[in-house]
Amino acid sequence: MIDTSVLIAGISGFKETMVPGKNRSADLLRRWTEQGNFVWLLSEDILEEYKEILTRLHVRPHIIGRIVNLLRERAEVVKIRRGPAISPDPDDDPFCMCAEQGEADLIVTLNPKDFPQGRLTARVISPNAIG
Repeated sequence: MIDTSVLIAGISGFKETMVPGKNRSADLLRRWTEQGNFVWLLSEDILEEYKEILTRLHVRPHIIGRIVNLLRERAEVVKIRRGPAISPDPDDDPFCMCAEQGEADLIVTLNPKDFPQGRLTARVISPNAIG
């Protein structure tokens, strides 16, 4: 499970010359696109948040389209059943519910305080924790 913070940080890392280890979020995204080394879980709500944030950050529409198409093609979409709030940030509840209902092993985020480890089965980590 990839939080929006990691997606945004990773995409910003693609603007520069790729230097492995310089932007761990970009490293993670590159490995996924090139090697498919993990299953990216998402829901329709998460995909909508990705698009909304990318649009707000003035990412070019054709880039957003490429990202969305890639995710629709290669990620696993989890149908979410609404449940009780998990995150102190209501905008992160779709991520928590997707992780729980999709049986994710990890939630990769730059905002761990929004993902209370004690209420989640998935381990909450930063991109720096991934080798």
